[in-house]
Amino acid sequence: MRICSLLPSATEIAYAIGLGDSIVGVSHECDFPADAATKPSLLRPRIDPGAPPAEIDRQVSEIIARGESIYAVDAELLDSLAPDLILTQDLCHVCAASPDDLATALSRFRKAPEVLSLTPRSLPEVWDDVRRVGAATGRKQDADSLAAALAERVQSIAQRAASARSRPRVLCLEWLDPHYVGGHWVPEMVELAGGRDVLGRRREPSLRVTAEQIMESQPEVIVVMPCGYDVKRAAAEFSRNLLPFGYEALPAVRDGKVFVVNANAYFSRPGPRLADGVALLAHLIHLNLFPGGLPPESFQAA
Repeated sequence: MRICSLLPSATEIAYAIGLGDSIVGVSHECDFPADAATKPSLLRPRIDPGAPPAEIDRQVSEIIARGESIYAVDAELLDSLAPDLILTQDLCHVCAASPDDLATALSRFRKAPEVLSLTPRSLPEVWDDVRRVGAATGRKQDADSLAAALAERVQSIAQRAASARSRPRVLCLEWLDPHYVGGHWVPEMVELAGGRDVLGRRREPSLRVTAEQIMESQPEVIVVMPCGYDVKRAAAEFSRNLLPFGYEALPAVRDGKVFVVNANAYFSRPGPRLADGVALLAHLIHLNLFPGGLPPESFQAA
């Protein structure tokens, strides 16, 4: 089977269930595992991904307001790769190509390939997507085993976190200028890790918040997780886009509980590494219960 993945999380799922050799094309952001980055890239962003957060937000808003797509699909390359299956999504058009983009590219195909769209809004739905990819590719047993292992690991973390004496208030900043808080699976991850997400909404998109809302939320832990950023870039942007005036009085800042994390690996992409993200949150929220064993370069104190 020849597979094209237009979604980094789908690429990670495919590799995790043994389909790496079947991947013939990917998106420009598919970089894990490292072999994925060697595959032909099928997408080109119409924004500058290296721009500051405010400029990226401006560019995205303008493109969406015009009714245009943020990504261009290389239809000629896609046609030449002759995939049997295309993995994509319809959850966030800022994160990957939209169905309309793909439909336009597929219009030139004599025989259209199968298209599997993944649109999870919670961890169980992410694990279900692992199973769906397995079922569509003849890797059902591998996918079922992986999904079960991921669910079991997260449940084990949640059981230990439940023994904590407190459930700290947690603020998850998914964007810094303007400020957004994480949605969909992020509040669920916080809860499983033994915290309380103060502004995020489970199973709903990320939410723009005001300086007043941040100050009123009085977080005891702040996790800086800009969508698509690694630790180094997130830390650099956070140093330039600090919290609102008076933020020094917030409990999290006062107690040294502000952390920058590798969101690109452990929070932004709805794939297998979200389980690592739950483990990371548990460590940041309840260090006494979860003292170590984290992936290298997964976080740093801000």
